[in-house]
Amino acid sequence: MTSQQDDLAALGWIAFFDSQLTVDEQTDFKPARVLAVHRGGLDVAGDGFQHRIQLTQKEADDAEAAATVGDWILLNQNTVSIHRRLDRKSLFKRRAAGTDSRVQLIAANVDTLFVVTACNADFNPARLERYLALARDADVTPVIVLTKADTTDTPETFVRTAAGLLPGLMVEIVDARDPENVADLAPWFGAGQTVALVGSSGVGKSTLINTMMGDDALATQTAREDDDKGRHTTTMRTLHRLPSNGWVLDTPGMRALQLTDVRSGLDDVFADVLAAAESCRFGDCQHETEPGCGVQAAIKAGDLDPARLGRWRKLVAEEAHNTQSIAERRAKNRAFGKMIKEATKGPRAKGR
Repeated sequence: MTSQQDDLAALGWIAFFDSQLTVDEQTDFKPARVLAVHRGGLDVAGDGFQHRIQLTQKEADDAEAAATVGDWILLNQNTVSIHRRLDRKSLFKRRAAGTDSRVQLIAANVDTLFVVTACNADFNPARLERYLALARDADVTPVIVLTKADTTDTPETFVRTAAGLLPGLMVEIVDARDPENVADLAPWFGAGQTVALVGSSGVGKSTLINTMMGDDALATQTAREDDDKGRHTTTMRTLHRLPSNGWVLDTPGMRALQLTDVRSGLDDVFADVLAAAESCRFGDCQHETEPGCGVQAAIKAGDLDPARLGRWRKLVAEEAHNTQSIAERRAKNRAFGKMIKEATKGPRAKGR
């Protein structure tokens, strides 16, 4: 392996990306990974270089080709401009906050998702299930990381509840301030591996990253004492290199995680609900009062929590609504673009 390949591998370059390059691209363009996204610009790193790339207005407005943190792009060696973005191995996205039906990209090409939550009032199974659906849909390994175990006398209750959300789910309890304790997470941070941290503000994501990096690179704040809810510390998504040559991505605390286009992930997370539904007498069973309902039978037998059924209903309805809304918006944008194209083409044709 060449020195260039060694350096790119440390950034997370694998055969999946290499196989996308044409013969000309292998010689005329340089691969670079997006470390941070700014308004109108990208921080990128490649083989022995780092650049701040300014985006043109067209590049900034092109949602289909837009790059997010973790993406790989090809740079023109002479102009240091973007040639194209490579296909992603994985992608996290959500419906943007507010009423506008847009998709907000969170991170790309992540290997492991650490869902960080505290052993206090922040712990919320419904929120954890949302993150788990994101991870499973993207084919990314999820790990629940529990912090602030010193605030409870029964941390095992939080571990048991979290582990019950998905078969085989890894759950780790850490003291985010203790390097020896945080070292237990090292297996997920091998050279070239990328781990994204998600969770509410104030649960200790920035503290955890500082401990792993061995410094205080990220600012931290304590949670409010009255409700255990955190103050926003991280304001943008950035990839940070660890001493192990692994990469960690901190994300701002998200008060709302609206799911879109992750139905396969929901099916994985709620496989127990779907398994019970297979024994329903009627194919269109709503799992309420219908005779022969396998889901209600599982609830009566104590094999399925009725609260979990309620959460499944809510997430499936939300995901379907958001996915449809975004698809409709894209269709309208395409129709509008076609109308503008036809309108601007007409006068020129008449003038010939």
